[in-house]
Amino acid sequence: IFEVNEHVLIPRPETGELVDWVIREHKHGRVKILDIGTGSGCIAVSLAKNLEAAEVVSWDVSEKALQVAERNCRRNGVRVTLERRNVLLASPAGERFDVIVSNPPYITEKEKADMSANVLEWEPKLALFVPDDNPLLFYRKIAELGRDMLVPGGRLYFEINREYGGQTVDMLAGLEYKNIELRKDIFQNDRMIKAER
Repeated sequence: IFEVNEHVLIPRPETGELVDWVIREHKHGRVKILDIGTGSGCIAVSLAKNLEAAEVVSWDVSEKALQVAERNCRRNGVRVTLERRNVLLASPAGERFDVIVSNPPYITEKEKADMSANVLEWEPKLALFVPDDNPLLFYRKIAELGRDMLVPGGRLYFEINREYGGQTVDMLAGLEYKNIELRKDIFQNDRMIKAER
């Protein structure tokens, strides 16, 4: 059970699919996970709860979102290290992870017109939107960080904008990631990507 409010996104089914993918592939053994843009903490909490040997670190730029995430960690009885960090300004600080997972802002401004009012009124713009001319802004930055912060063979998992699946795959390939896999969600939209360092 997760608390959500106006400072965080409401968890969606496709985010659950992303979490299931990570859990299935890391059931056995110790794993160190970084969740970037944690919001309510739903990804981090779910991973910490289902992967008992996992060490989970979560970043968010919003102090209010981190407060919600902290309450969700307590409510679900898990330990997650929460850090206020702006990924766009972050540089690798010698930390190493087996997994980096993120559901970053990915809706372009031009897509705003097609969105339902309840999303626009209740969910934080900071967590939703990217500029039309730079739709992969967060993915590129996280992938660049991942080159230094993932252990060899470490994996990136992203929830993505279904319109930019091919471009996201190409960007990751250009940064020399391997075994890139693009998956569809239950609605048959390109929605998740995994890539290996």
